[in-house]
Amino acid sequence: MSELLDQLNEPQREAAACTEGPVMIIAGAGSGKTRTLTYRIAHLMEKGVDPFHILALTFTNKAAAEMKERIIKLVGGEGRNLWMGTFHSIFARVLRAEAAKLGYTSTFTIYDTDDSKAALKQIVKHLNLDPKGYRPSYVLNRISMAKSNLISAKEYQEHPDIYQTDSDAKRPAIGQIYFMYDKHLRHSNAMDFDDLLFIRNILLRDYPDVLLRYQQRFRYIMVDEYQDTNYAQYLIVKKLAVRNQNICVVGDDAQSIYAFRGANIQNIFNFKRDYPEMHLFKLEQNYRSTKNIVNAANCIIDHNRDQIQKALWSDNSDGNRIKLIRAMDEKDEGMRVADSIQNFRLSDNADYRDFAVLYRQNSLSRSIEDAMRKMNIPYKIYQGLSFYGRREVKDVLAYLRLAINPHDDESLVRVINYPARGIGQTTMDRIRVAAADNDVSIWTVLENIHDFGLPIQSGAVQKITEFVYMMKRFESQVATVDAFTLAKQIVYASGILKALREEDDPESAERIENIDELLNSVQEFVEDEEEGPERMEDGAEKGLRTLDEFLQQVLLYTSEDKDKDKEADKVSLMTIHAAKGLEFPYVYVVGMEEQVFPSFLASSRAELEEERRLFYVAVTRAEKQVTLSYAQTRFNNGQRMGGEASRFVEEIDPKFIELPSTKRNRPEPGTLPRAFFNAGKPQPEAAIKKKASTQSFVKRGPTVANSPAEINSIMPGMKVSHEKFGVGKVLGVEGASDSRKAVVFFEGVGQKQLMLKFAKLSVIEE
Repeated sequence: MSELLDQLNEPQREAAACTEGPVMIIAGAGSGKTRTLTYRIAHLMEKGVDPFHILALTFTNKAAAEMKERIIKLVGGEGRNLWMGTFHSIFARVLRAEAAKLGYTSTFTIYDTDDSKAALKQIVKHLNLDPKGYRPSYVLNRISMAKSNLISAKEYQEHPDIYQTDSDAKRPAIGQIYFMYDKHLRHSNAMDFDDLLFIRNILLRDYPDVLLRYQQRFRYIMVDEYQDTNYAQYLIVKKLAVRNQNICVVGDDAQSIYAFRGANIQNIFNFKRDYPEMHLFKLEQNYRSTKNIVNAANCIIDHNRDQIQKALWSDNSDGNRIKLIRAMDEKDEGMRVADSIQNFRLSDNADYRDFAVLYRQNSLSRSIEDAMRKMNIPYKIYQGLSFYGRREVKDVLAYLRLAINPHDDESLVRVINYPARGIGQTTMDRIRVAAADNDVSIWTVLENIHDFGLPIQSGAVQKITEFVYMMKRFESQVATVDAFTLAKQIVYASGILKALREEDDPESAERIENIDELLNSVQEFVEDEEEGPERMEDGAEKGLRTLDEFLQQVLLYTSEDKDKDKEADKVSLMTIHAAKGLEFPYVYVVGMEEQVFPSFLASSRAELEEERRLFYVAVTRAEKQVTLSYAQTRFNNGQRMGGEASRFVEEIDPKFIELPSTKRNRPEPGTLPRAFFNAGKPQPEAAIKKKASTQSFVKRGPTVANSPAEINSIMPGMKVSHEKFGVGKVLGVEGASDSRKAVVFFEGVGQKQLMLKFAKLSVIEE
């Protein structure tokens, strides 16, 4: 066996060494999945496999970039020639090469979610439908699910069951909207994210010569996170692999949490059915978490019936037990979580970036954010508005996209009058109607504005003509000018920077900085020589790095890419879905109540099991400490509702979890999971003795100093007394003399930050 593989543990080595035929690798959380995949690809290349014949599909650009970087370190520059990337980025490249067969040009635009929603909003308006009943997000989700299952607009309209479902939901016109949306995309020479898979399937279905060519090219196929694939992805991979059968899928059924967006867990369950001769390997050693966390996670997932059996284990230390916070309400929950973060930060010398607060639904973040602000804890909402989602960045990108593809209606509408150039809404409404009536793009109308005889004032016509001329000038340079030079020219010629400088808005300076940062990213792209097949195709080196190449890369960035704030020292707040693939030393999972987590929408066993897998993912994000919290009451739809701890908490063996120790807010019997009352419950006599002992300690107590301690004598670890807050422990001290401050945790009150010259603390001498 290769010396290269000696750096892996035994199961990893066996999985990486098995390169021929169908292979399934079940990789438990924190088990070194990426490492195994990396070494498997490097091993293939070491054996003499041409990297141009290796296709590795991931679900994020970040994962692909990290793997490629590791492979290059192992095997050298040849690693750049791998076909490695997300499903969407790889298939976008293929579709650009084959675009003419499908009625597109190679410069087609890729619509992001905002573009799609804007187009759907206009279609709903055009059809005079109720915008509340046909919200763009709902309609887009229905269309997305249809495309993921390879249902065309025509098939959608003709399917009686689908029509009945939409009619029952009082949205019978979705099929018509889908049809018009599909037509709009084609007029705009555009595809949305789902089209990259949907149309790729059409290409392989209708062009056998194309299918054969890519079967011969991709002789070794690897798919990461296979449990998250949808039907369209599954079918593409199956077609590509049928000739050589060298397919390796990696995943973990216990982390399948994306059914809501079309992922089908049956793909991983049915792999053996599809490939009866497959080789199965299990990676079960967890390198990330403590034994207590791993054992608790096993307790959780063991309650699922549908699973591939495995036994996750860890050789790390036992670590702390999982902590449980029982709060009175959501406000109390937020403060207790914030207190806990400060305690760990000070006692363990941790950074804020080491902490993550996870929740089942976004609405739960409000009380956490309120507490963070009150406690002066810096935080960020992870996967909120990404860099490329910011208004000014999207404005510039719209200009760049329009230079590549002037028929991109959404980009055109966004910027034709920004900055303001005298082309008003009434004018644009008339142009839109003319485009729809003549079944052409808006650009076609603008380009031939005099031929349509529209009732538009001559001044507006002149401005339209100037705009068209400007964009044609940009378009003519796309193939001959490098991306940075052209992007910079477009930014200045468009007038965006001038408009921002003239705005009386304190945020304008930051917006200008974001545009500069975007230009920096274009320049980095132009200067980057470390690219793979994007730069080289079958060994043919491309010279000029053009704007369309840059946009191909940018428009397929996943949400965690290019976030300038990502490395800041802040607590991360995010949904559990957003936390997939991440890890933190300290993880808090809030809102652990029935009807919240699991969600009240989980009405079937399959849905409940997905909720449990989601909880499993949350727990296994942690390296050192997991803290769960639930509130005994919480506002829900404007009403305060009682809450009980989630059944998922009860499913953890009591020996791996620590009961709340605070005496405050003691719940009535039954508000904690039954397992806690049945396991390790003290007998009445023992409980009485314990209470008497505590009272005796408080009564005897250590002596309290008669006068306030000297400011400079207060040190971390001391027990102190405060007139209002009672007895507490000093967690940290900073500053000197009159500015000296202490962070003190008071039992039953929580954490307080006190100015020592005003606090009049007394040291308790034991």
